[in-house]
Formats: sequence, C-alpha cells, structure tokens
Amino acid sequence: MNHYRWNILPPAPEKHLAATSGFSPLIAQLLYNRGLTEPAQLEAFLSADKRLAGDPSQLPDIEPAVARIYRALLSGETMAIYGDFDADGITGTAILVQGLTSLGGKAVPYIPHRLTEGYGLNITALENLHRQGISLVVTVDCGITALPEVKRANQLGLDIVITDHHSPLPEMPPAVATINPKRADSSYAFSELTGAGVALKLLQALFQNLGKEGQEEELMDLAAIGTVADMAPLSGENRYLVKEGLKLMNTTPRLGIGEIISQAGLTPGNLSAESISWTIAPRLNAAGRLAHAMTSYKLLMTESPQEARDLAVWLEEKNTERQKLTAKVWAIAREQIVAQGITPMLVAADKDYPLGIAGLIAGRLAEEFYRPAIVVRTGETVSSGSGRSIPEFNIIKALTECRELLSHFGGHSQAAGFTLPTKNLPQLQEHLARLATEQLADTDLRPQLDIDAEVALPDLSGDTFNTMQQLAPFGRGNPSPTFLSHRTEVVDCRTMGNGAQHLRLKLKQGGTVWDGVGFRLGSYLAEISPQLDIVYNLEIDSWGGKERLRLNMVDFAPAE
Repeated sequence: MNHYRWNILPPAPEKHLAATSGFSPLIAQLLYNRGLTEPAQLEAFLSADKRLAGDPSQLPDIEPAVARIYRALLSGETMAIYGDFDADGITGTAILVQGLTSLGGKAVPYIPHRLTEGYGLNITALENLHRQGISLVVTVDCGITALPEVKRANQLGLDIVITDHHSPLPEMPPAVATINPKRADSSYAFSELTGAGVALKLLQALFQNLGKEGQEEELMDLAAIGTVADMAPLSGENRYLVKEGLKLMNTTPRLGIGEIISQAGLTPGNLSAESISWTIAPRLNAAGRLAHAMTSYKLLMTESPQEARDLAVWLEEKNTERQKLTAKVWAIAREQIVAQGITPMLVAADKDYPLGIAGLIAGRLAEEFYRPAIVVRTGETVSSGSGRSIPEFNIIKALTECRELLSHFGGHSQAAGFTLPTKNLPQLQEHLARLATEQLADTDLRPQLDIDAEVALPDLSGDTFNTMQQLAPFGRGNPSPTFLSHRTEVVDCRTMGNGAQHLRLKLKQGGTVWDGVGFRLGSYLAEISPQLDIVYNLEIDSWGGKERLRLNMVDFAPAE
C-alpha cells in the first residue's frame, strides 16, 4: 500500500503544449501543473522580476502608517520595532531597524522572550517601552489580534502601527494603522506576504514618499529568509522577493549570513531556497527556542567580523542542542499519543515539554500521523501550546471558535499558538476533538502527494535537471517537480543514518542506474521488493566534494 495518496496531475492539453512549444513536453507539463497557462503568466513567472511586485500604496492603512513614521523621523522620536521571535519576525525587525536608521531615524529593536513573555504584544513590555521614552511602536509579524494590548497603549499615549500577516479577527485593534494584506478590506493583489515581506513593503512606501525609490532592494536578503522560513507559498511576489534575496546572499552576503554559511558547511554562491529552509532558518530560530532571539537579530545586523563569527558559532551549538532535544521530546510525545490512541485531533500535554520546540514536535506528529496535532506545556495556572495541521483542517479557525477559553492565540490555517488558563485545557481539548472528528469524518487520513508526471528514468538524463531549475526557487506553492517511475529494478538497498532511519538505494531502468535516498523511510525497509514504483524529486548530492544527481525518494510501492 502507498504511504501517501498518489495524485497524478492531469496531462496538459494540446493547446497548452502548442503555446509552450519552446519548452520540452516535460517542462511544459510542469508549467501547466503550476497554473501557468497564459504567455504573460509564463514570462513573469520565469523571469520573477518586478512585475510580480505589488504597489505598496494598495495595502490597507499604508498612508497613516507612513505619515506617522515620517512625523517620528522629523521630530527625532525614538521608535521601537516590536518583532516576533521566529526567523520571520527577526528578519522583519532587522529590515525596519536598518531601513529607518538609514533615514536617520532612531529605531530600537524589541523581541520578546518566548518563554517568559510569549508571542506577540504584551502589556508589561509596552509599559516598559513607554517609561523608556518610546512614543511609537511598529510591530512586525504580530499584533493583529492584540486588542487589549493596543487599547492599553492608547491609554498610555503610546502610538502603535501594526504590520502583520496572520489571520485577523472580525474586530481590528485600535491602532494608528494596521497593515495586513489578509484584511478583508485589502485591495493588495497578493495576500501571502510574510511578516518580513509586509515590513519591506512599508519601508518601500516610506522610501517612495521620500524620493528614495528602490533603496529597499538592499534588504531583500532578509525578506527572502523570512519568506522561506515561514513556509509562505513561493508564488507571486514572494517568488520575486526570494529570487532577488538569494542573489544578494550568493554575491554579497551580510557578515552574519556568511558566517552561518561557513559554520554549516554550505557552498558560498550556491545557496537556494532549500539552503534557507534546511540550514539558515533553523539556526536563526534556535536562539529563540532555547534562549533569546536577540542573538540572531544581532548576527544579522553586526558589522564586526569577529562578532559575526562568535555569534554564528554559538548558534551552531544551539542548533545542535535543539536537534538533540527535539529528538528526545518527540519520542516521549509520540509515545503519549500512541498510548492515548490515534484520534482525529492529537494532543500531547505535559509540564516538562519545552515550549520552544512545541511547534516542531507538533509538526512531526502531524506529519507522521497525518492529523492536526497540538503540543502543550502545562503550568499550574497557565498553559501554552503550539499546533500544526493538515490541509483538510484549519487550525486557526478552530481556535477562533474556542476563543472564549483562550487568553491569547494567533497563527495561520496550518500553524498556530495559544495561551490559556490551565483549568480550561480539558474543555479546549474536548472542543477541538469534536471539531476535528466532524470535519475529518470522511477524509482518507493519508497525505496527498501530487505527482507532476510519469517518466522513465532514462528520460531524466541530459539537460533535464538544469532546465527544470528555471522554475526555481522551489518551496510551498511551487514544489520541487515530483515524478513517478514504474517498475524500477532495485539493484541495492540498505539503511543509513542514526537508528537506520533513512534508505540508500541503487535503482535501474532502461540501462541507466541511479543513486537514490529515502529520508525517514528506513522503517519501511521490509517493504522493499525487487521491483518498485517510486515517487521522487531530482536533487544534487554534494557528498565528498563531488556533485552528482540522485533521486530523493518520497514514497514507493511494490510494482504491480
């Protein structure tokens, strides 16, 4: 039995193939699968240039936001840039501080501590900022649901400008301006910007008003990191931001990024979106998960080579520590879930679960069991949790329906966080379990795997891989092309990695032999048969200083 539901995408019609006659049939199929059917669409997608960028004046509340910040610049007010503690919030904070400072502004960063302050605006922090002489707070990647916090700021005489991309509530906070492309009244063409992306658009609008158009392009490396780290779809404007940001990182990386590249063993000048998601973002996130996210902010902003090196070494150590802790806690949480019985909504709760990695654990549980999962760190009076979901279940919508039980919450359809009185936790579990049971009743709870095309392994030789790179950067919304090959012969297969968790294979078809790897498929070794139907991506293996193509196997089944 397949471990996924294989969904072979329909073949492109002859009309599309004729319109894309300059491409091979395989590339034409890949373009069709991504909804690119018009010549103008194709050109804009492949070039990923400024045509994909939206006009910042179309964002809601952009004019009052620019006016208030401009007034602060003129009067020499000190502004606080209040960002979230994840990579998106950190990079967005760095974008605004660096950009406003370049205009002569007094901008100071404020990133709350994940464990002691929690997500988003908090009243104590706002009161402290006000006492320090701050008169304007600009949020990054948070604030859209902070109604009581903004009301308290208003009482203090502290102005708030919100920049966020999370799902809004029906009532907007009473801020000077609330910039969010997901607002119901937004006329902005692209709603999937991240916190860093929205921060960059605010800065772009400010620069345009001051006759410094284009100056924000120097900060696209930060926007690219935030966009990929937050798993935003790499389509529309995000595609442009990431492509331009990668150019900067590959040609003139800032000191801190250069040191991460060095410490992690990446190849300078050869970074991709995958380099961000698998290497750079986890290291930036490690600081906020285990200590304080300000360390990652300092790494991005430093102009001292020695400080960049020291901070990168520290982050490398923290990331290793985070990996070990995640493996340990995941095993405990998984055991708890299995002991409780696999239900439509998975909930693991314990006083010893570290809040900094709760989202990672929830993500791994959701991935393995293909059900929405919540991991909660319980306290005597207050508990906090993180949830990750599947496409068939909107977790932020579910939490919104339970908002009377929660103190704070926020997030997206697939990822959310919350805080609540511990006494309300059983009731929350009951409500979420009911919602999941109702909504997933008729769902085949195996993840769907979209397959771009059925091909034979010999068809992938020659220039196929290089041609496919025209579609990069790959990520959510523009996945790496996925292929199905029938009846491949297994020449060799063995496990590798700690705990034999991965598979290494040699596969033969039509006289060609390919190396293959199946990450996290080691437990399926007994299902390997002499001939397999395999689903995979093509990737470059850089092991041992040599580069060669290999198959990254996503799923397989015995050949019929």
